[in-house]
This record gives sequence, C-alpha cells and structure tokens, in this order.
Amino acid sequence: MISSKIGHSLDPAILAVYRFLFRNRIIDPNVLTLCGTFFGFLSAFSVACGFLMPGGVAFLVAGFFDLLDGAVARHANRVSSFGGFLDSVLDRYSDLAVMLGIFIFFLNGGERTYAVVTFIASIGIAIIPYARARAEAASLSCTTGLMERPERIVLLLIGLLFNILHYIVVILAVLSHITVIQRIMYVKKKSSS
Repeated sequence: MISSKIGHSLDPAILAVYRFLFRNRIIDPNVLTLCGTFFGFLSAFSVACGFLMPGGVAFLVAGFFDLLDGAVARHANRVSSFGGFLDSVLDRYSDLAVMLGIFIFFLNGGERTYAVVTFIASIGIAIIPYARARAEAASLSCTTGLMERPERIVLLLIGLLFNILHYIVVILAVLSHITVIQRIMYVKKKSSS
C-alpha cells in the first residue's frame, strides 16, 4: 500500500541526505544493502537484550539504508538483477532477525503467549514475499495485500520506539496472514480468468 502510493518519489530527499553524509562519492549499492543488513541484525540483538529504544533506532537506520541502496542504484544507473536479488534476500534475513529478537525479548520476560504470537507473525512475514515470488514465477504480478514490507517496518518501528510491542505483534500476526490470504485469492482469481 505505502510502496504503491509513494513509489520512488522519496528518492530526491533520500539522495539529498546521501550527498550530505557521503558528499558526491558513489558507494556501491550492494555495500549499502549490506550496511542495512548489519543495522537490522544490530537491531535484533539490541531488542533480544531488552534495549527496545536503541533497537528501534538501529531498525530505523536499517530502513534508511534499505531505501538508500535502491535510490543510489537508480541515480547512478547501477540497477542490476543481482543487486535486486541480494537486496530482497537480505531484507528477509533482517526482517526475520528482528522478529527473532522480539521473540527472545518476550521469552526473557516470561511472556510466552506473546513469544508464540511473535512466531505466528514471523510465519506470515516470511510467507508474504514467498507468495509474491511464486506468483511472479507463474507470470503474475502480485503486490496486493495490507501488509507489505513498508507497512511492517512502520508498525515495528512504532512498537519498538514507543514500547508497545505487545499490540504490534498481535496486529502483525493477524494482518500478515490476512495479506497471505489476499494474495492467494488474487492469484486464484487471475489464474482462472
């Protein structure tokens, strides 16, 4: 939803921040992708140790690098199939690492019910891009659904920065699986028409 409405319209603002930080030096977009993954894992580690606010900040930085790698690749005319593939794969690692951090956070706090809910949410989060990839393998574009990655990132940031993870994991557990169902129904409809 967010990506379809915003698209690449944030590229000029993101590139302005990039120029401020790195001057006009062109950094390989794949290096930026790896930086984002590093901050994603740093976020996961922080959250697992109970440091939600620093974990949220690290996750915010990871999100910035996730936007930055694509903007720099498009600006420098360095978009590549491998870059898109690497970005997609490492995004999955980051997403699930952060969910693992939240799972451990709840387990360490003795909140097993929320740990289970986090695991259920993680399954949905893993299946959403898989459903899209399988649809695309069948030559169907499938970006439909409530909970694409930008929406999940925004929700997780709110949960981490405002210490309301209990509510957020429940919302993710429900809406991620609703998104999977939406994609299944979409593919069913498109493949039978």
